[in-house]
Amino acid sequence: MVAAIILSFVVVFALVLCAVSLGMKFFQARRKSQVTGMLNTVAGETQAGVSNLLRDADPDKPTGVKAVLAKLQFSHHAEVKLAEAGMSWTASRLTGAMALMALPGIVLGFMFPLLMNGALTALTLAAVFGCLPYLYVGHKRKKRLAALEEQFPDALDFLARSMRAGHAFSISLEMLGQELEDPLGQEVRGLFNEQNLGAPMDTALHNFATRVPLVDARFFTTSVLLQKQTGGNLSEILSRLAYIIRERFRLKGQVRAASSHGRLTATILTILPIATMVCLLLVAPGYLQGMAADSDGKKLIAGAIVAQALGKFFINRIVAIKV
Repeated sequence: MVAAIILSFVVVFALVLCAVSLGMKFFQARRKSQVTGMLNTVAGETQAGVSNLLRDADPDKPTGVKAVLAKLQFSHHAEVKLAEAGMSWTASRLTGAMALMALPGIVLGFMFPLLMNGALTALTLAAVFGCLPYLYVGHKRKKRLAALEEQFPDALDFLARSMRAGHAFSISLEMLGQELEDPLGQEVRGLFNEQNLGAPMDTALHNFATRVPLVDARFFTTSVLLQKQTGGNLSEILSRLAYIIRERFRLKGQVRAASSHGRLTATILTILPIATMVCLLLVAPGYLQGMAADSDGKKLIAGAIVAQALGKFFINRIVAIKV
């Protein structure tokens, strides 16, 4: 028994070290790519991966892991999420990270069979641990989209002022890409580079709206395309659009403040049972072990976990008011 525990500890420790080393390599590669991108921008060169003119770099018939992912319809979804998160990962790398993170869940599931049996516990923990890289990508995507949304009104005001000063729309885009910080600055440079390399403005704007999945980006592209077809004062249109976006931000802040009580309630109701269980394990270690050892007790524990997850999900859906 002692040898099994020691062996399990060594395996988990080795997996943690592998995960930490992979994380360090990822952050180093990301920092290197950021420095390279900044140097290319200063030198006036096109950043790799920004322009959609050379987007499809993979062969027509993928092989290996990519072929399996294409069959499962996960490859395209993962690539879109990674691109929107601003990460240089591929779908294969994300899948490998998910598989690697699932291994500690399997080991812990067989060591601590809290549910029906060790196999069910291992599968459950493997699914939970395996979803962590995907959730990390979702967090990075949400953070990047929030930064893009925050930068958008100032970018529209910059374009409006530049066109009032007599500059053309394409020149204003170039100036905005040079002055604006990432991540929106990177997307604007991609927009300018596409139309500067010969792509029609309609196609470049469509690709921009695809890369930036925001309502504000669709409003911007629609306004520019309509002005191109029907005419009008584009600088005034962009100024009014920036004002509308800022008012929407203000309304969103009011809604978020009004729904803060519900979000706090959801957090407390989710943490309270877990905190109670941890306190009971510390104060009376044998109090809950009988339930974990009994077959009916394991069913009750599984039902409680599912009920907690469903309650958290539905409360979040209720308080998530879209503006």
